[in-house]
Amino acid sequence: MYPSLVAKYNVPVPRYTSYPPVPHWDSANCNRLLWENEVKNQIDTDNQVSVYIHIPYCESLCTYCGCNKKITTNHAVEGPYVQTLIKEWDYYLGVFGKKPVVKELHFGGGTPTFLSAEHLQELVSHITNSSETTSSYSYSIEAHPNYTNQAQLTTLASLGIDRISLGVQDFDPVVQKAIHRVQTFEQTQKIASIAQKVGIKNLNIDLVYGLPFQTLNSITNTIHQTMKLKPSRIAFYGYAHVPWKSKSQRGFSDQDIPQDEAKRALFETGVELITQFGYVRVGMDHFALPTDEIAIAQENKMLHRNFMGYTTQNTQLLIGLGASAISDSGTAYIQNPKDVAEYMIAIENQNYQIETGHMLTSEELIIKKHIQNLMCNFETSLDLYTRSILPRLQSFISDKLVTIDGESIKVTNTGKLFIRNIANCWDKHFQSYNNISQLQFSKAI
Repeated sequence: MYPSLVAKYNVPVPRYTSYPPVPHWDSANCNRLLWENEVKNQIDTDNQVSVYIHIPYCESLCTYCGCNKKITTNHAVEGPYVQTLIKEWDYYLGVFGKKPVVKELHFGGGTPTFLSAEHLQELVSHITNSSETTSSYSYSIEAHPNYTNQAQLTTLASLGIDRISLGVQDFDPVVQKAIHRVQTFEQTQKIASIAQKVGIKNLNIDLVYGLPFQTLNSITNTIHQTMKLKPSRIAFYGYAHVPWKSKSQRGFSDQDIPQDEAKRALFETGVELITQFGYVRVGMDHFALPTDEIAIAQENKMLHRNFMGYTTQNTQLLIGLGASAISDSGTAYIQNPKDVAEYMIAIENQNYQIETGHMLTSEELIIKKHIQNLMCNFETSLDLYTRSILPRLQSFISDKLVTIDGESIKVTNTGKLFIRNIANCWDKHFQSYNNISQLQFSKAI
């Protein structure tokens, strides 16, 4: 439908999970003492905290995955890693100087359900027992249907986990074989059913478009099967082909992957089908039933986005625990060591290393807010900074991807497909991306 626009804008560009993007963090101006001061200042202002826990372990390698992971079938690694996470959390309790209110807790990976029910119990209980209770919270976990069981789900429900995200990507056997993630619809349905029965009421399904050998027929069939699971939310991500960063993605060739117009067609077909089933689009790559809290939050312009994705819990402080986990104080970022062994040794020795970090300038805080507005609400204010970057927006205005409406910049329905490109206009590092984008970022579509 938009071949000329796709040709023009389907270029490498940040996903803006953070601003600045990680490749532009200035670690030279960030150290552990400065980070602790930022955390303490934030907790003194508001002691509500989001917690992200990274479990890097997977029993098998999914070749499409660009996440930080460690492949092993040796479950003896669980105990030491959980103890390390507990020690890192206790370190942060010392920095806080008081009990935090954990508003949001999310397990990502890797495969979080690599951990046994007993280790999940030990870890979550330690965090919640050392925190203040709240009636409004969101606890969630990502799960691989092939490596999740009833004991884990029963334990998670008892701990207050109220949402599970099942990774599906595509149900087509040819696609599954290519990405080395073979899971049947029946196994996925079984885990979704057990989760519901034990009290985990909210189901997310993760789908990916642009995978090797994926066709309009396979994505259509996948979405129809997904609807049988009755999820409250669907994440519909574009496959990020970055083999220079993730060696596992070299398991198939560029010729096997839908390119440009073919990938756009997969996206548009998916969006049309999902919305026909009654879901509303939320932010850049999510869909939810109109009664779901993130759909309501977007309607009320209260939606928030952090390193864990779209959320209704607008806490300024996000603490990341685990190897490669990223933390955000609202004014600064840090990332833990990516190597699992290096991370564990550092915590054990109370040597809280920073893989990389960044202290935001006053200008960057303004830009961060604009990009957050665009990613969550598809609009932002026409303030002094926005007026200064209007020349960069002219192309998008001419192509009817954005409009100026009074004192606001608004993204059109067509423009939502290119939201990453549009957000890039506010980015003060815009000009320098030409030098690194081919080595760091996936394409916009």
